[in-house]
Amino acid sequence: MIELKNISKTFKVAKRNAGFSEAVKALFKKDYTYIKALQDISFTIGDGEMVGYIGPNGAGKSSTIKIMSGILTPDSGECVINGRIPWKDRIRHVKEIGVVFGQRSQLWWDVPVIDSFELIRDIYNVAEPDYKKTLAQLIELLNICEIVKTPARQLSLGQRMRCEIAASLLHSPKILFLDEPTIGLDAVSKIAVRDFIKTINRENKTTVILTTHDMQDIEALTERILLIGKGRILLDGSLSELKMRNSSHKTLTVDYTGEKLPEYENMSVIKDLNGHAEIIIDTNLMTVSQAISDISANVEIKDISVAGETIDKTVVSLYKEFNI
Repeated sequence: MIELKNISKTFKVAKRNAGFSEAVKALFKKDYTYIKALQDISFTIGDGEMVGYIGPNGAGKSSTIKIMSGILTPDSGECVINGRIPWKDRIRHVKEIGVVFGQRSQLWWDVPVIDSFELIRDIYNVAEPDYKKTLAQLIELLNICEIVKTPARQLSLGQRMRCEIAASLLHSPKILFLDEPTIGLDAVSKIAVRDFIKTINRENKTTVILTTHDMQDIEALTERILLIGKGRILLDGSLSELKMRNSSHKTLTVDYTGEKLPEYENMSVIKDLNGHAEIIIDTNLMTVSQAISDISANVEIKDISVAGETIDKTVVSLYKEFNI
């Protein structure tokens, strides 16, 4: 169980203008700016949940993850994870969590990945039989049998990210924090990683907190969404509820024979070329069947499909709604 109550964190940042003279002045007197990274953050995440923690750059996502993993100490508020305060009981806490930061590595650069795994096993004091069993499962599910024999510096970004995920799970943590876990991965690798995360959540009941700008990851893995902006939690709800907020606009893709489509009331023709058109309708103003009827009155429809807004557009609409 993860419980955060009124967590706040402010950073003191030194700033100066460019130039040598400004650098000399800064030696004697520095100007500081105070950035409120988190303001009264509160939420609860149950055991075995998979939660998407989303927001624009600078919203406070990584700061929250660092507090929950014990790296940062908040200015005020309470954070209790599995009965422990992360920054006060770090040794026991880190044995139950795994963390993957997409921009940082926990692998030693110049040695084969398997050597890094062995060292991580020793750090967490994992029993040899448990380590071998977990390693075999991770190697198979993430398809890294040959990769682990290669030094980390010689791996592609996608290969390294799969090894980073494996490294974070060698000690079988109860909670997994993923910060941009699929960054740099190709389509095949992304699907493999997503399937793997689903598997460990289903089989091991691992709690997963996913922070990413890839909304396809969010849609594929999570049902609950936490939206943070300007250091505050702005929305806590299910992904289906999120989609419902912007479900009134539908896109009709039409293949037809006949002259170009005319202008329609309550419909916006955004593309119309060589018998292929894309039309946006607002279902608050007209139904899909009414739109199809109006179109078929002018042309012969060969094929038609209806789609709602993508998750990316839905999230962008949320950013605009909350002015973040």
